[in-house]
Amino acid sequence: MLRLDDRALPCVLHWGPDLGEDVDVDAMVVALALPVIDSVISSQEAVAVLPQHSSGWLGRPGLLGSRAGRAWSVAFDAVDHSLDEAGTAAWPDGAPGAVRVRSVGTDTPGELEVVTEIELHASGLLRLRGAVRNLGALDYQVAHLEPALPVPSAATELLDMTGRHTHERTPQRRPFDQGAWVREAWGGRPGHDAATVLCAGAPSFAWRTGRVWGVHLAWSGNQVLTAEHSVTGWRLLRGGELLLPGEIRLATGEEYASPWLVGSWGEGLDALSGRFHRYLRARPQHPRRPRPVLLNTWEAVYFDHRLDRLVALAERAAAIGIERYVLDDGWFRHRRDDHAGLGDWYVDEGVWPDGLGPLVDRVHALGMEFGLWFEPEMVNLDSDLAREHPEWLFGTDHGPGVASRYQHVLDLGHPQAYAYVLDRVSSLVEQYAIAYLKWDHNRALVDAGHQPTGTPGVHEHTLAVHRLMAELKTRHPGLEIESCAGGGGRVDLGILEHTDRVWVSDCIDAHERHRMVRWTGLTLPPEVMGTHVGSGADHSTGRSHSLAFRAGTAIWGHLGVEWDLTAAPEEDLAALATWIAFHREVRHLLHTGDVVHADLTNPALQLEGVVAPDGGEALYRLSALDLTLTWPAGRVTLPGLDPDRTYRVTAQAPGDEVAHGPWAPAWTRDGVTLSGRVLAEVGVQSPLLGVDQLLLVRVRAV
Repeated sequence: MLRLDDRALPCVLHWGPDLGEDVDVDAMVVALALPVIDSVISSQEAVAVLPQHSSGWLGRPGLLGSRAGRAWSVAFDAVDHSLDEAGTAAWPDGAPGAVRVRSVGTDTPGELEVVTEIELHASGLLRLRGAVRNLGALDYQVAHLEPALPVPSAATELLDMTGRHTHERTPQRRPFDQGAWVREAWGGRPGHDAATVLCAGAPSFAWRTGRVWGVHLAWSGNQVLTAEHSVTGWRLLRGGELLLPGEIRLATGEEYASPWLVGSWGEGLDALSGRFHRYLRARPQHPRRPRPVLLNTWEAVYFDHRLDRLVALAERAAAIGIERYVLDDGWFRHRRDDHAGLGDWYVDEGVWPDGLGPLVDRVHALGMEFGLWFEPEMVNLDSDLAREHPEWLFGTDHGPGVASRYQHVLDLGHPQAYAYVLDRVSSLVEQYAIAYLKWDHNRALVDAGHQPTGTPGVHEHTLAVHRLMAELKTRHPGLEIESCAGGGGRVDLGILEHTDRVWVSDCIDAHERHRMVRWTGLTLPPEVMGTHVGSGADHSTGRSHSLAFRAGTAIWGHLGVEWDLTAAPEEDLAALATWIAFHREVRHLLHTGDVVHADLTNPALQLEGVVAPDGGEALYRLSALDLTLTWPAGRVTLPGLDPDRTYRVTAQAPGDEVAHGPWAPAWTRDGVTLSGRVLAEVGVQSPLLGVDQLLLVRVRAV
């Protein structure tokens, strides 16, 4: 619910539960009016979605900029509001059922036009962005443009994510105290430590209980998310692009628009997450065909590219039901290790004298799609590209900056660099009928200045990445792209406009993946999260797990395999084939259903599931990730089912090993029939699970 004034941008009075169609908005405004203390500065009755100092707001302004030190305080002579519905002439490309309020404010003395757009989608997801246009003769430099959404005073606790490379998506909580909790990303991507979603909710809000609100910034470059608690009582969740000095300088008539700030709410995190999932699944570009099970060659062969070995790997993969074969790093010129070759996107003639054709032809003959790894934004100094075009590399007056993993960054904001990458990638896609690109990004954008001037270029580069992906998909209909940034460093709804999958992390340790997939799933549904089965010992942690635990973890997303199958024992290959067949049987459920999590009292256990949209079936996974304090471990509930329907609950092969032991609960051996209400409120007895063991539970309506 919005408060709209003729000289102010919109103020959000309420976003949350439906208040009905007959709400008296004027009466609500009266009911919410603050007592007057001494002035509007101490009694902020309405804070706009772009708060401004000129209105008395003492916090961070929503828009800050200047025209050579002037026009830095924005106030409006008039604000015009309009309501658009998706599918109308004003909004022809909007999603069905969505509505948008567009507000245009004019600051005549400041010679500025400021626009906000607030969209409410059928999923219940909210999107908000702002824009500023320079109407003056002198340039206007934007310092920041950060929209904000208020949350009520009941939201006293914050939740967001942190992490590092191979340890992404680690949740952290804190009180929503006065002041600001600020999460910034300055590396040209959200980063491995990305906040991902900044949530505020009732104390101890959980997956199924406690009202909670959250925001995510749909942007793949520098960014900030902030929870701000004002002395006047307002609590704001806000976000925007972090701009480097002079990065946005608007000439007469030019406009800068912020990225979309995406908001969701719910009674518990499952409901908040569900709105993100429904929104993404409703988009026309969302992947709808069954997600092909893939094999990625990285952890199988690394840089050891030999045709006979890679063909043998393809034959093993096809034999166990894999549908897509992805050749990872090491196929292009000078790339025998990670010190050289990035940027030289030509097939290495010394390793592949006949090109990739023999491998691609064999992969296609085996009935699999072919995919290829690229890192289009990166360059090694030891490369033909860097030697021939040093001006295409990002750098400052001090040179190209520090190396990371022997890499520097190619400036895709440079027209010739952009054209080169587009031509090389597109040519290879065409030549080899490539169906899938794994798009990596392993170095943060520090010292990212255009050459030869050194002026900042992160904003322009980020837009160029999105544009390049879009152009490749236009040229090659059906092409799919995975966003990888050393694993999970670029996971955002901006990149998801152009990609079909994200690589959650370079770590595929199944124990770690329980956490990473669970919390990445706050915004992303399972079908766009890459989840792989590795060999027995994980290459990033050194930890070993059973195949049942590795595969039972990996099926909970877009399944892949990262394992030298040519060295795998036959019994492992047979077991893996069974898991792949099971995933292919249930992937329609996993990739279209509602994701749910149980709030278990035993901290060693974790239960999550997917319930079919019609409530007719569900699949749950119960895992023990630590030693339990009680033995037996107690009851576990099965959330998300229709409370008034009756369900048959059984242990599900192949994830039912613990159901056959002598101490297994009776229901895991024989099944049990109960109502959805009983299963959600009372539950079933947990079996005896050792650390890093799991049980799959199948539930079907009867």
